[in-house]
Amino acid sequence: MKRQLWLIGGLCALALGTVGIALPLLPTVPFMILAAFCFARSSPALEARLMNHPAFGHHIVAWREKGVVSRRGKWSATVAFGISIAIGMITLALPWSLIPLGVAILCLGWIWRQPEA
Repeated sequence: MKRQLWLIGGLCALALGTVGIALPLLPTVPFMILAAFCFARSSPALEARLMNHPAFGHHIVAWREKGVVSRRGKWSATVAFGISIAIGMITLALPWSLIPLGVAILCLGWIWRQPEA
């Protein structure tokens, strides 16, 4: 039963990461790292596929081995959050338009404090 729950968690994280490719507010790589974490406890084959993925694999390995985020990844996240803030300010009324700003401040504060590759 525990293994199935880890598998479901990994599939949900993978789905959110996939959606994050198109939506600027959802980060992709952190969800892929979470998916790999869940798959390590449920499906070694799916974990291996993520670890060997050409776009996400090196990010997952770098995080697991050294706990690092690349400078390019930090700037990509910053740009994506900037786009999300702009979209939120344009499409949402106050106070709802402040939610993307708050999320960006929290997440980017954490991301920029992580060591770099």
